[in-house]
Amino acid sequence: MNPTILIIGALDTKGAEFAFLRDQIAAYGLPTRVLDIGVMGAPPFAPDIASAEVARAAGADLEALRAANDRGAAMATMAQGAAALARQLSDAGEIGAVIGMGGSGGASVIASAMRALPLHVPKLLVFTLAAGDMKPYLGTRNITVMPSVVDVA
Repeated sequence: MNPTILIIGALDTKGAEFAFLRDQIAAYGLPTRVLDIGVMGAPPFAPDIASAEVARAAGADLEALRAANDRGAAMATMAQGAAALARQLSDAGEIGAVIGMGGSGGASVIASAMRALPLHVPKLLVFTLAAGDMKPYLGTRNITVMPSVVDVA
């Protein structure tokens, strides 16, 4: 199994946190690939997979999503694109595990990508709303959910 860990998150709002996560994983000698699902602005560092590529994977244009200013539609589009790209990376043997962090919007996109992956791929979702009925986020997939003590910050 490829040891590369796919990190999925909205870098426009949580870029510093994702840079920290990436650096911590790298400190253990594991390679990472960062997939940006942010739609509001530019990330503070260059991801391996930019949000424009995620939007394209869903048949959309990132600038059009921004101009529409419809968070729900943007999240649905990014969820579709992230799922397609994560599955493509997994099918090609390019990733061995996935981790993501987010609030309700980000976690719904990340969970969509995780649900698209086969059972054997480890998945960890750090989620601010990790309690109660998780079925809308997780479906019937093997996604480990870890509540964040405070907002992902």
